[in-house]
Amino acid sequence: MTATDERAPHSARTTEPKGARVADWADSRLGIYNFRFLIRKVFPDHWSFMFGEIALYSFIVLLLTGVWLTMFFDPSMRETVYNGSHNELHGIPMSQAYASTLRISFDVRGGLLIRQLHHWSALVMIAALCVHTLRHFLTGSFRKPREVNWLIGFTLLVLVTLEGFVGYSLPDDLLSGTGLRIAEGVTLAIPLVGTYLTMFLFGGEYPGHDVIPRFYSFHILLMPGIILALVTVHLIYVFYHKHTQFRGPGRTENNVVGQPLMPVYTAKAGGFFFLVFGVLAMLAGIAQINPVWTYGPYRGDQISQGSQPDWYMGFLEGALRAMPSWEFVIPGGYTVNMGVLLPAVILPTVLMAVVALWPFLEAWATGDREEHHLLDRPREHPTRTAFVSSIVAFYLVLFFGGANDVIAERFHLSLNQITWAVRIGVFVVPALAYVVTRRICLGLQHRDIEKVLHGRETGRIRRLPHGEFIEVHAPLDQGTAYSILAREDRPIAPAPVAQADGVKNPHARKQMLRHRVSRWLYGNQVPKPTREELLRSLEHFDPASADGHGSSNGHGSANGHSNGHGPSHGHVSSNGHAAALEQQEQQTH
Repeated sequence: MTATDERAPHSARTTEPKGARVADWADSRLGIYNFRFLIRKVFPDHWSFMFGEIALYSFIVLLLTGVWLTMFFDPSMRETVYNGSHNELHGIPMSQAYASTLRISFDVRGGLLIRQLHHWSALVMIAALCVHTLRHFLTGSFRKPREVNWLIGFTLLVLVTLEGFVGYSLPDDLLSGTGLRIAEGVTLAIPLVGTYLTMFLFGGEYPGHDVIPRFYSFHILLMPGIILALVTVHLIYVFYHKHTQFRGPGRTENNVVGQPLMPVYTAKAGGFFFLVFGVLAMLAGIAQINPVWTYGPYRGDQISQGSQPDWYMGFLEGALRAMPSWEFVIPGGYTVNMGVLLPAVILPTVLMAVVALWPFLEAWATGDREEHHLLDRPREHPTRTAFVSSIVAFYLVLFFGGANDVIAERFHLSLNQITWAVRIGVFVVPALAYVVTRRICLGLQHRDIEKVLHGRETGRIRRLPHGEFIEVHAPLDQGTAYSILAREDRPIAPAPVAQADGVKNPHARKQMLRHRVSRWLYGNQVPKPTREELLRSLEHFDPASADGHGSSNGHGSANGHSNGHGPSHGHVSSNGHAAALEQQEQQTH
């Protein structure tokens, strides 16, 4: 008998491999083979897409740490006398909620680390969602067919912000209790339904005995369930609509250029999750946050100087501090407190409505009904980008206004002067940011067109035979030139005709409004160069000029014919002009 190391062919085996049997068992019950198309799902590779992943991974950390904290937290307003490890609070009456928070922080092994990890994860998640929303807004990824997903994502941002405020209020310390007192005042300021909402949320006058248990139920059951459902639907729509991508060679409305889900993207996403988790754990270990033991339990007759909410509520705090105490009485003896209603209810509601409905405003103004899977660069839409910058400026003015007492103390300034500066700044700073940002975007468009037509500066100086010194310009690469010239030019809606054949136009007012809105959105754009301008620009990159024998501008070239006019099909010239000419021909046809 002779021994052999050769394996029998697959067809000769009598039993299937164990892995195949396990896969067949799972498929017969779960139908996993029907999802094999997801393995080759392509994800584009761009750094700006990672903010959504940071928010998702922070949410996972929030769920894990939140489950752990529920095992030790007691959401009760029943009064007790503290006698735990923190000697400074011995003998002080407090609620069970506050006492259990102290017990988690000082007596439970690893409790303070988990508390801070939970809090840092909430702050990072909200910050990542804000930047993620800005990225979608600036690049126009909310256009058809993603309007519904935009609304879902924006609703997630609002819900996560409210969830953070509710969770921040659970310890019942002096700082969070002050925030709850403000929230009660805001709720009461809502006309007609304010008192009913206060009874529903707080169970009566604050503090009472019901607010923390009710908020606890909202925090661990209702709101996380809604957020988890919306995240699932949001991701399903991302898979269904396919990912957006920035313009570039080989990228069209019908494809996605990137990495497949398995194994490349899965490995990268898994590594990035542990990186986010590690950064959050590092912050929780070395950066103290929300030290509730320094504030003490909540008492209605006490408040700490310099008390500030978490950053995502800073703009509401600033709006309340900046708003004058206006109120009036309507017939029937009902008092409307505009000092609270306007900054804390009307202002955020209007702001959220404008942001949420922006995709529909753009679609209505342009009459665009096409699907869009390619992203815009922010500079390509100066009005939209300037509008976003004005919103950010508005938010920052109110955010710093919420810290007017801290700024006044640290910089030895007048509190009243800072308050008036905020009141004036909420009107001046956003307008200034809008004008400056729009001019910057138009200037960047001019610079891009200049680079396409005349090349980029190289910093090299050349002396021509007749003694003139010139700077050598290098042509842009094909991908960069294509990305610049592939932008969409949206036409402005035409002005309406007042009457035709003696018949008055019944839709003139609506059409005039649409014309003005579209002119505001897309008017005064820098036009793309024409085909003739692109052909003339090729002369700047004549190879003969590199030796000083051709054009006197000294702009060298890598390829092309000696007359500077390369073929228009884009396969010879390497400076991107031929590809740009081909792009313009496609758009023309």
